[in-house]
Amino acid sequence: MKNLILSTAALALTAGIAMADTVRMGTEGAYPPYNFINDAGEIDGFEREVGDELCKRANLECEWVKNDWDSIIPNLVSGNYDTIIAGMSITDERDEVIDFTQNYFPPAASAYVGASADVDVTTGVVAAQTATIQAGHVAESGATLVEFATPEETIAAVRNGEADAVFADKDFLVPIVEESAGELVFVGDDVPLGGGIGLGIRESDGELRGKFDEAITSMKADGSLNELIIKWFGEGVPTYNADGSVVTN
Repeated sequence: MKNLILSTAALALTAGIAMADTVRMGTEGAYPPYNFINDAGEIDGFEREVGDELCKRANLECEWVKNDWDSIIPNLVSGNYDTIIAGMSITDERDEVIDFTQNYFPPAASAYVGASADVDVTTGVVAAQTATIQAGHVAESGATLVEFATPEETIAAVRNGEADAVFADKDFLVPIVEESAGELVFVGDDVPLGGGIGLGIRESDGELRGKFDEAITSMKADGSLNELIIKWFGEGVPTYNADGSVVTN
């Protein structure tokens, strides 16, 4: 899923939640179906439902906070909220700065989308959201990378001819391609990136991480996490066995 590449290490964290009953859940609100703002102006999507259920099982009160992607880790570290639940894949680089729960969404594919299936994504101009490992992958591929602050801008860059293709989470791209009436098509093979999506937690909040890990384990065990994955992403996506192992459908 979407992966933030950190160019510098963050300062050591001193703020903690002190095990408050209310936990502030930081999300982007701009990456459907993981998270988005609905017509009522509220945070919605797969992660809203997962997060609310995790808080319920952990006996915590969720308070949702919207934050731009490019500053989402720094604002966790500085104490503006207590978790990141924003389609953030678990990576070694991030783990040097923050901690993660176990994943609540299995590792999934990234993909290229262009106006033509004949685009050469290894030498062309490829758009990606800034500070993601999709952007890092493009930069290392030999293609010319153009970065944008939001996922919507990456799609617009392909449509207006500023980029030959966009590289992003396939789950994000599928409905865009389907709704484009042939204007946009997938290019080449899927690219596996990341280690699944987990909640980002400050390194000082080990007890909170433990509570969420326990809640995620219980959702995997009783099948309720699979129900939400299928609800938001459809049949055929990876899900979990009761023991937490991944089922590739």
